[in-house]
Amino acid sequence: MHYDLIIRNGICVLPWGEARTDIGVRAGRIASLSVSMADEADEVIDAAGLHVLPGLIDPHVHLRDPGNAAVESIPTGTRAAALGGVTTVFDMPNTAPSIIDGDMLRWKQEYASRESWVDFAMYVGATRGNTPRLGEYEQFDGVCAVKVFAGSSTGDLMIEDDEGIRQVLEHGHRRVAFHSEDEYRLQARRKLLTEGMSYESHPFWRDEECAFLGTRRIVGLARRARRPVHILHTSTAEELDWLAGYRDIATVEVLMNHLTQVAPDCYETLGALAVMNPPIRDRRHYEASWEAVRSGMVDTIGSDHAPHSLEAKAKPWPATPAGLTGVQTLVPVMLDHVNAGRLSLGRMVDLMAAGPARVYGLQAKGRIAMGYDADFTLVDMAAKRRITNDWIATPAGWTPFDGMAVTGWPMATIVRGQAVMREDTILGAPVGRLACFAP
Repeated sequence: MHYDLIIRNGICVLPWGEARTDIGVRAGRIASLSVSMADEADEVIDAAGLHVLPGLIDPHVHLRDPGNAAVESIPTGTRAAALGGVTTVFDMPNTAPSIIDGDMLRWKQEYASRESWVDFAMYVGATRGNTPRLGEYEQFDGVCAVKVFAGSSTGDLMIEDDEGIRQVLEHGHRRVAFHSEDEYRLQARRKLLTEGMSYESHPFWRDEECAFLGTRRIVGLARRARRPVHILHTSTAEELDWLAGYRDIATVEVLMNHLTQVAPDCYETLGALAVMNPPIRDRRHYEASWEAVRSGMVDTIGSDHAPHSLEAKAKPWPATPAGLTGVQTLVPVMLDHVNAGRLSLGRMVDLMAAGPARVYGLQAKGRIAMGYDADFTLVDMAAKRRITNDWIATPAGWTPFDGMAVTGWPMATIVRGQAVMREDTILGAPVGRLACFAP
């Protein structure tokens, strides 16, 4: 039999376990998991010594487009994703201008379909003005979810009050994603701050109760509205413990940074390059995050890739903007955690492929199975590399993991049967398409 692509000799991470099998791809879809030695293809990839994962997904990126291309854009950010072994990204709406109406959604659909190196989805931002139309906007092609900023956003994007959130939950039916910090507590505590305080004051300002209070309010409203919600970048032991009682209505994201970096050390070492929202917290919360990963409480892991220029990050706290680069380092850092024994490779795949597909209703992605999109991340679990700023494709040009030695590295990124990266080299032209979601 003839295929467009055959991947041979790899250890494939299938939904039912690892298996050494050969995969056949035809017309961008998985056509066989039992290719014979007699079968041929236009292209054959020898994956000997590699693990073949379903294409990994970063469900939380800020590609800043439209915005400042000198910091990030869809072409550069998705190139970074491909270099990092990510086959699909979900992009946030807080751009300039924001993605909050039909015109901007249509613009982004066309632009991303033309310029993205990997498959692409977008959030539509909730505002008080567009709330009545959110049920319409969540059905646009490529929209993964409505995003609500319940704290810390700009312009029209923040909806911090219970009535505003309740209204959002009443329009539409798909799962709503929340930045869950309590804006009222944030503003009250803002009065305690002065310019020039140390960067490690960041988690003092945005303390545990700020996050926990926001999550309690949102999930309570969601249960009353009977509308599923996804709590993004959950960062506290209190939230993770409490959310176990609300699994009927709430799913949970944890970020790579909250599983990797610990306060106060990160602020002492990195200064502003550790400032993000919600903040990196102390070891108690780090350990709680890993326990939640092991217990099954966490549904997805993302990077919250949110670049700023080094010039902007050099401002004293609290003027320095919150946000770090991450889409390119997500896979290497998580593979290093696998090699360190913090989670299994199968659990990593669950969190970074099957999990986002399940939570957001992403169709035909997230697993290696017949008929699914032929998205694959090929990784060398034994490769020893060092993450450096000069490897970063994002124009901002830095990573908080500069100098970090890791074991495990993405060797190829394949999107619908087309290799877009092999051995740290981008291939061909952009091939990204809009991801498809259940209505």
